Amino acid sequence: MKKYGLLALLYLFFGFFLIYPLFTILQGAFWVQSVKEGEVVTRLSLEYFELIFSNPFYRDCFLNSIAIAGWTTAICLVLSLPLANLFLRWDFPLKFFWSSAILMPLILPPFVGAIGLKQIFARFGSLNLLLAELGIVDLQHPPDWLGEGGFAGIIILEVLHLYPIMFLSVQAAMANVDPSLRDAARNLGAGGLRIFRTVTVPLATPGIFSGCAIVFVFAFTDLGVPLMFDFQTTVPTQIFNLVTQSDNPIGYALVVLALVVVTIFFVLGKRLGEGNYAMMARSASYDDIKRFSPLMGWIVTGLVGLVIFISILPHLGVVINSFSQRWFMNVLPQEWTVANYAEIFSMHMTAMSVKNSLQYALFSSLLDLILGVIIAYLLVRQQFKGKIVLDVLSMLPLALPGLVTAFAYYVAFTRPPFDGVEWLDPRQNPTLLLVIAYAVHRLPYIVRAAVAGLQQTSVTLEEASANLGAKPLTTLWRITLPLIYANLIAGTIMTFSFAMLDVSKGMILAQETPFYPITKAIYALLGRIIPAAPAIACAMGVLAMILLAICLGLASKILGQKMGQLFKS
Repeated sequence: MKKYGLLALLYLFFGFFLIYPLFTILQGAFWVQSVKEGEVVTRLSLEYFELIFSNPFYRDCFLNSIAIAGWTTAICLVLSLPLANLFLRWDFPLKFFWSSAILMPLILPPFVGAIGLKQIFARFGSLNLLLAELGIVDLQHPPDWLGEGGFAGIIILEVLHLYPIMFLSVQAAMANVDPSLRDAARNLGAGGLRIFRTVTVPLATPGIFSGCAIVFVFAFTDLGVPLMFDFQTTVPTQIFNLVTQSDNPIGYALVVLALVVVTIFFVLGKRLGEGNYAMMARSASYDDIKRFSPLMGWIVTGLVGLVIFISILPHLGVVINSFSQRWFMNVLPQEWTVANYAEIFSMHMTAMSVKNSLQYALFSSLLDLILGVIIAYLLVRQQFKGKIVLDVLSMLPLALPGLVTAFAYYVAFTRPPFDGVEWLDPRQNPTLLLVIAYAVHRLPYIVRAAVAGLQQTSVTLEEASANLGAKPLTTLWRITLPLIYANLIAGTIMTFSFAMLDVSKGMILAQETPFYPITKAIYALLGRIIPAAPAIACAMGVLAMILLAICLGLASKILGQKMGQLFKS
């Protein structure tokens, strides 16, 4: 009976905070109201979608978002394929160091990295000023590295942030290719490039398409980077602009359109990655790894170092800017200071945002921990009808972009019958909705972590406890949880860190200054006419970098190679 009581509460939670908001979006996008003979008539229609594609502005928004995602995915793939093959098949100096350093771009949200990138690559940024000092560039007509109002800059920043994700996915897929197949191709006279093109890449197709799907979806739905470049003609920025206009159906239609594109690309990636890729053996043996000559090895090391250096340029720009007191028309700051970090805690908005983010992240991670343990225990240790439904509901948020979830929450709880409920209305107090939104979006991580721990823990220990008369809760507290605590701690750390630095939900749900999280405060700072505002925003970004690096390091240390199990469906 207790089992079904928990199931009822879980279904009620998911129904209210997942299914209902999504249904509200679908209702607003497809149900059109009109007055006919003095009566309001509601009918099913694609009218709002027709308006989007017939309006040149919204059509450009959609095409720009597709172009940004497409170019980002293509460039990440072109960059990751040779890098993954290099790290997997070749030995060269400093390989171990570079294999860790190549993941550094992940510790800085691209939303914050935009500040550093603009400082370096703007028309009068550090790069052009340096080239001008060398006599290469004329500052009367400086090159526009960010291109077309920031369009190129958005793609550059997305690539620099996302290529490590593509790299990890491609490298894992290539590592599973049977080395004997490459040996067979080599014995038949095929060269290295042909083997890579005709054997390695085709057999690594599932991982390649998986990485492409993740990168495309992230780039298509990312809100922070276009906002930081003030590039308004994208789907995410228009959704953000329409969020307070809950009576404007275009916002609903844009969200549904984004969801459809994400779904199509996930399904397409899955279908294209299907097929018979099974092999008798996996991974490269030590003998399969080739070695460069000493000179070529150091050349390769230098090239890899150059790629990594370019990828962390936004980080360097943010760090340098955070210590600048005056930085204008100069390659480096004219004056340096550490006062920007003190300003974070002396300014009311920034100090409050740090407190808010800690509060939101802490409560959302605790909620995730409770829900994750209950769901994982039911899925692994209990038998009941509809288990697949609970599994799908717990993993569904992983396929929903944060932008979609945030917009759905805002419109669902600012209209009847909940528009008068203060604790659910984000316009009055978004605290509860932010905590739940963060928790729901990251719940799959801790569910997967707990499921992995329970699957690796023998049930006989729990049965022995029950045979000795222990109650189920006692067994759970004294036996089960201590055995899987490492998985739970790692999953909770990850949910905490991601909630601290989430962009979409904070930007959309936190409308008033007293409730701003860190990301919304950074965005608000850059809109203020204060000389030190960019430097203070960068100082907050550096703190965010340090926090995320510590959290990911701890989670990786605890889980080790089992980190990948958090993302399995």
